[in-house]
Formats: sequence, structure tokens, C-alpha cells
Amino acid sequence: MGKDQSGGFHPPKGKPSTINKVEGLGISNAPAEKLDEFLELDNKYVEDDLTLDPSLPVRHPNRNTSKGENSFKGKENKPESDKTAELSIDDENKTEPEELPQVLDKELFVELASYQAPCCVTMYIPTHKSGVEVNEKKDLINFKNALQDVSKRLADREIPQAVIEQMLTPGYELLQNDTFWAGMNEGLAVFISEGYFRYIKMPVAPENELMCEKSFYVSPLIPIMASKEHFFLLVISKQKCKLFRADAFGMEYIDVPDLPEEMMDVKRISEKDASTVRVANSSGGGANFHGMGGGNPDEKANIATYFEHVDDILYKQILHTENVPLLLAGVEYLIPIYKSVCDYHNVCSESITGSHEHDDKNELYKLAKEIMLPYFEQPLDKALTIFANQSATELTSSSPNEIIPAAYYGRISHIFVKKANHIWGTFDENSNELTLGDSESADSEDLLDEALIKTIQNGGEVYVLDEDKMPAESPVAAVFRY
Repeated sequence: MGKDQSGGFHPPKGKPSTINKVEGLGISNAPAEKLDEFLELDNKYVEDDLTLDPSLPVRHPNRNTSKGENSFKGKENKPESDKTAELSIDDENKTEPEELPQVLDKELFVELASYQAPCCVTMYIPTHKSGVEVNEKKDLINFKNALQDVSKRLADREIPQAVIEQMLTPGYELLQNDTFWAGMNEGLAVFISEGYFRYIKMPVAPENELMCEKSFYVSPLIPIMASKEHFFLLVISKQKCKLFRADAFGMEYIDVPDLPEEMMDVKRISEKDASTVRVANSSGGGANFHGMGGGNPDEKANIATYFEHVDDILYKQILHTENVPLLLAGVEYLIPIYKSVCDYHNVCSESITGSHEHDDKNELYKLAKEIMLPYFEQPLDKALTIFANQSATELTSSSPNEIIPAAYYGRISHIFVKKANHIWGTFDENSNELTLGDSESADSEDLLDEALIKTIQNGGEVYVLDEDKMPAESPVAAVFRY
């Protein structure tokens, strides 16, 4: 090393140097009285002028040190304004989102309704299957806003931040899942608690609601509870006939293995019986096909024989135990031919006419649902008729003070609730003491929601209705068993 007039040492020429700071190897300018100390450090940490001691730990020059030595390892450094940043949760405590069926059976509904915890978050959000709302990610934005609203509400309740992060992390992860948002239905219901995250892609659109209570809010799920009402749709053609099972929420294809692929696959009766063709009885309606003599029968007789074969297979395998409507869809002249050979007793008088064997299932279901809507409204119409017939007696009421206790004690056979309404308060089942409040509070519960749950558990019928369909000018009305 070189030595200047003041006695200080410098790195060899050609090596970078700074004032009082080393970049690379070497030592800083030092007064003579510090020389021995710096030489000792130099001998300790370097092998020569160009080489550090290999045992010396080195910090990577690009390491981010701005967050301090105790920063959480593995947490991504994102801008503060990014509200969708992934929350840092121990993998061992991570809750995975679980999708529930879009149509709930009674057991699953009661399971959701009975769940209790110090904090139960319920979200209902209308969503979109397609359109500009999907392209603009409107559903994702609404869900993100709901998560932020929940976070604020939980913080206001002094829920620890670590618990809030743990509860909401599955929701923030769903925000990053493009496949999830591309597969929306009419609505999204989300149920969140500590260590619990379940959701339903609802086939009906709910009102936009957000609740933070000690149990989940389940009244909007009533319209998607499984019911006995269903029907069959049979698409008929001279090619393959197709059978579907439909209910109030959708339609599914039923694979019937023995159905012929087309009319020509059905073997005609033998030459011995070639002149014998089925004749429809007078009560069955439709065309009659009498003996045709020798040779091939005309086209309608061929079609009738084909449909008779289809009907026999469907009746033996599916329809013989059913008593629900069978809706036909096909070219207009085929409908009466099928009816003339059909053994099933509950064929709808109305049909879907036209060529539909290649229709999209969802589009075909829309046509069928429009025709069958009165069929699905029959239980409600019957319940409203019962209420009207009993309205002048003590077996009906539209008073919450009477209906809520009656629900707890199993007295209700039919209950009607106005959609998106709440009655806050408390009810002591042991003392039969009902206290109604004006608004939600930490000590209150949604008694209207509880009344629905109790009625279902006790085997009653529940209807959540728009205001114009309610049987009385009240948020709740009921028919009593006794």
C-alpha cells in the first residue's frame, strides 16, 4: 500500500476508493495512531488485497433491508395500496374454501343454520353468468368491497387482527382465482367463521346483504332448498330421443342405455305380423294406425312403432314409479303420434314445438321452465289458499309476537316471510319471554331467521316472498297447527 505525507495509507492505484468507506477490499484512510488496529482487522477478514476470508458471511448486495431484520419471512413486499395482497397466515392454520351444492337438502340447511360461534359472517351477493358485468369483473369488485367491509366491522368489534386475517384469507385468495369468477351463477352466498369458509353459487339471485352475528343468516337459502317438485322433459325426433329430469333450478340429461339411436334401429315386426300395427284406443287420442296389408307401412306407422319402443323402455326403466309431469318437445306433427302410443299417465297437455334435439340444455330448460312455472307455484298457491280460508280464525296470524314463540314450540304448519326483512330481539324458550328491539345489537338475534329455522326443523313449510305476494301487510304471517 502507498503512504502519503500525513502518514495515512491508500489502496493500490487503480482500485476504487471512497472517503472513510471501503467498496470491495482494503481499508479506509486512517491516521497513524489507528494503523495497528486496522491492520489487525485487515489480517482477520482478508486473505490478501483482493480476497475476502471465505468463512466470512456476506449479505447479498440486492437484499432489501428496509423492513428490518425481523420482517416475516416469505411475505411478499407489495405496495401498501394493494388491498388484495395475500395475507400472511401459517399454512398449518390455513382454511380452504369449500363449495356447497347449489341446491341444499334439509340436513345441510339445518347444519348451516345451527352453526354458532362468537363471530359468524354471512354474505349474499347477486352475480352474473355472462355479459358486460363479467368482462368488467363487477362481481369480483363487489366481493372485494364486501371483504373490506367485513374487515372493518370485525375490527370495530375488537376482533384481533390475526383472527381477522385468518378468517378472510380464503376470500382474498378467491379474488385471484379467475376460474372461480368465470363460473358464477345468479348469486353467491358465503359463510365465514374462524377456521370455517364455505360458499354456494346460488341458482337464484339474492338481495345484497352482509351480516356479522353469532350464527349464519340462512333465510335467503330457503328458495334453493330441494323440493319434491320436478318433471321430465322428453325431446322426441326420428333420430335419438333424449330424456331430462328438471326441477325449479335446472335440468340434467338422463342416460337411458337401451334407447335406440334412431328410428331405423327399431326392427319392424316380423313378416308374419306385418299387417298388425298398434291401434290407439279412443281415450288415448291421437292418430289411429290400422292394418296396412302387405309391404312396408307408411312413415307415420313407422314413427309410431319407434315411439312405442321408446315409451316402453322409458316406462320400464324410469317412469313406472313416477307421478310427475312429462313434457314433450318436438316437431309439431310428432307430438300427437307419441301421445297415441304413450303408456305414461301424466303427459302435459302443452308441449314445446319445433326441432329441439340439438338445442343447448340451458336454453331448452328456459323454454320448459316457462311452461312448467304454474306447476312449481302449486305448493305456494295451496298454502296461500289455506291461509285465506283460515284468516278469520285463530289458526292464522300476522303478529310477530304470536308467530315467533309458536315457531319455537312447533305450532306452525306454514310460515310466510317478507324477503330481506329482519326482526331483532331475544326469546327465552324456557320462560316464553319475547323481547323485540328496533335494531341489531350485540345481544340480539334475527328472530325472523330463527322462526324459519325452527319451522323447518319441526316439519313445517316455509316461503320467502316479495312484498306483493305476502298474504298480509306484515313482515311475517303463519298458519298454526293448533
